[in-house]
Formats: sequence, structure tokens, C-alpha cells
Amino acid sequence: MSSNAIPLWTSDALVHASGGVADGALPREITGISIDTRSIGPGELFVALKDVRDGHEFVTAAFAKGAAAALVRRDYARRSGDGALIRVDDPLKALERIGIAARNRLPADARVVAITGSAGKTGTKEMLRACLAPYGKTHAPEKSFNNHWGVPLTLARMPADTQYAVIEMGMNHAGEITPLSQMTRPHVAIITNVLPVHIGNFPEEGEVGIAKAKSEIFAGLLPGGVAILPRDNPHFERLAAAALAKGATVKSFGVHADADVRADRIDLFDDHSEVSVAFLSYDIGIPGHHVALNSLAVVAAIYLLPGLERERSDALKALARLSAPQGRGARATIAIPRGEILLIDESYNANPASMRAALATMASVPRERYGRRIAVLGDMRELGADSARFHAELKEPVEESEADLVFTCGPFMQELFKLLSRERPGAWAPTSTELVAALVAAIRPGDVVMIKGSLGTNMAPLVAAVRGLADKG
Repeated sequence: MSSNAIPLWTSDALVHASGGVADGALPREITGISIDTRSIGPGELFVALKDVRDGHEFVTAAFAKGAAAALVRRDYARRSGDGALIRVDDPLKALERIGIAARNRLPADARVVAITGSAGKTGTKEMLRACLAPYGKTHAPEKSFNNHWGVPLTLARMPADTQYAVIEMGMNHAGEITPLSQMTRPHVAIITNVLPVHIGNFPEEGEVGIAKAKSEIFAGLLPGGVAILPRDNPHFERLAAAALAKGATVKSFGVHADADVRADRIDLFDDHSEVSVAFLSYDIGIPGHHVALNSLAVVAAIYLLPGLERERSDALKALARLSAPQGRGARATIAIPRGEILLIDESYNANPASMRAALATMASVPRERYGRRIAVLGDMRELGADSARFHAELKEPVEESEADLVFTCGPFMQELFKLLSRERPGAWAPTSTELVAALVAAIRPGDVVMIKGSLGTNMAPLVAAVRGLADKG
């Protein structure tokens, strides 16, 4: 850190924001905040959250990695090797208070954008981050840090001189986005779409319940704020009514004739897309119709945010330089004996809409380059009583993709495999690890392999196995 750089936090400010008390000699400055000892850096604060594991088990390990301090419960028993502690009643609540303090200290002219939706949140966040970065200090979460700890962690990590903040918000149940929006207090709220994702958690209201839950993003929208909504979505009117009830200005995007930002043309290619709206055209380095649609929300945001009046069309040039992240469409050319294959890694998560989008994207790869298409599909989780139907309904998009082989794993995908196996042989297995051998044995030079499934289905071993074929070349 240079002598003129603003520290992320001074220790005094951090202790005050946390509502805790210091135990031990804290350094003057804290350079970062982490909840994971695997990635913590020297000079950072380790926050001992309790999730699958209790973070207090890793406090000493954090200090061994160079942590400057640890945020712990008041009753935490200091161990040999521990350094300075900040003791609080509840580390998660303290992290929320730190996040709120970080939001409150932003400059008056800074602008905060919040993004939610059933699909496309992370991709839209990355598109907007890329567009804004050249025009002001821009802050956004790592990966998909969008839940009850991810949002406050993202806010807590936000530098005091941030000009643009892009905050992603997710949910599995009703009531989860409201507190995230209230602590974020956005100027602009984007909803990418409303789809039957986590619909199993809304057994009575179904998609209407999901639309209401997504509308919670307006809970913290500042007076005079703007809601950017998907005009093509069947729940648009409901979303718009919820935004208007909070006093927001509503702007829409899509291909609908009444959309405020409407695509006149979307040209899809196997490795990029080209989009035209009434007043400009731009390229996106990530292929897929769903990505192109969500880019229209980015266009709307760019034209609403201050400070870009003379730069707006230039800001969108950043989209052409983007590539899909790991697990969300990342592509890798893998050399194997006597040729190469193309891996499309969509393994991070899945729902009915994103499954269709991934299959369509695979189908856009020209057979002149990769002559055979292999779809590897894992169960889609949290679809409730209609899970079997949602999986069976993938038969048509699989057929439209002209997949030559279909490999599936999970109990619900077994039914899909039965519907497809006569014309599109492959294999089914109860779990992803049990599918590895059959998939690897089937792959040959000239294949494109697309792997997608819900996070809980754990498609990572299949991705690793395909990548591992390069070691045998």
C-alpha cells in the first residue's frame, strides 16, 4: 500500500463499526476481510462465521496465514498462536454492521446498483462491472457472494472511495432479499428475470411467490431510485407495481415492443453475440441469447448512471472483451491423443431455463469445428413436486440441440435418460462420480462436451475428469 493510499479500514473504525471490543494490540490498518483461511492474505481480518463448519475452529490457522486480527464471539477461548481479537456478540451481525458502515461512508456522488433474478445475476454483474471500471473505482463481489453473508462481506470489503458499487443478491426463500437490500440501499435495482428456480420452496404461490421475493430488492431502494425490469417476463407487471409502490422510476429491457431498451437485432455466434438497439450496436464476448438479453439491462443502467454522459457508448465496448467464468460457460480447448475436444463448463448451477440456454449454446458450435456433441446433465435441485416434469421437459431442448450422446446423473435425470437413450445413447448414473468412467471412455477427438447441473449435484468431478484427459495426450 502506498503512503497516499486510503486503507480499507483503520482498526479503530473497524472496531467501532463492529460494535465489539479489542483484545490485544491491533495494527493501525486492516487491508482486507476474509472468511476463508484458504485464501486469507497477510494483514486481513478473519471473520469466524458459523455455517457448515464453525469458523472459530480456524482462527489460529488464520493467524498462521498472516491474519492481522480475527472477529470472534465474546466467549471464544484464546489459543496459542492467536493474535489480536475483536470480540462481538455475533460475528455475522457484526459483519452486517461493518457492511452498513462501509455503505454509509461512500461519497455522496457514488452510485450503488443491486442485481437479483432467477438466473444471470453473476453474468450481469460482471458485464456492468467491466463497463463501469474505466470510469470510476468500481467494486463488486467475488464469485457469487450474494447471500446472507456474501452481501455484508462484499460491502465490508468496499473501499471508502468507491464510485460505483455493483451488488448481487440471491435468495432461496421469501424474506431473504429484504435485509440485503436495506443494508445496501441501492440507487438502481435490476431484476434479470423470474423463473421456476427454487420453486420447491414456494409450494403455494409458485412463480408468483418467486416474483414477490425478487421484488424485495426494492425494500432498500433510495428515494428517486430506478428499477430496471425484464419486459418480456410474464411477471413484469407485478414487478413494476412493486417498484412503483416504493416510488421508483421503472425502466424495462428486452425484445418486447414496449421495452424502454429494446433489442432490434440479436445475432448469435458460437463464441460471441452482436446486439443492436435503437441508438447503438455492441459485441459481447460471451455467447448465448440469455446473455444478450441481460446485456440490455446493463445498457439501461449505463444510460441512467451519472458520470458517463459522454462515455456511454464507449463503456459498452468492454463487453466484447469478456469471457465466461468457470462453471458458467467457460470454454477450454483440450488436446487429447490424435486431436482436441472443446469443454463447455456450465457446472456451477442449473435450472430449467439455464439448462435450455446451455444446450442452445452447445448447439451453436459449428460441426465443421467439432463434429460430435455430448451433453452431460445433472439433476436440477429445489424444483419441488414438479421436479419430474421439469426434467422430462428437457427432452425437446436436448433434441433441438442435436446432441449425439447424453450422459445424465441423479434420480430425476434418470427419467430424462430413459426418454432419450434410444436415439441418443450415453449413460446414466446415480451420482456424478459414478458417471465419470463412462463419460471419459466415450470421448474422442472432435467432440464438444457441455457439462451442467445444480450445485448440489456436484458436477465438478466430471469437469475435472474431462480436463484430466489433457494429461494423457
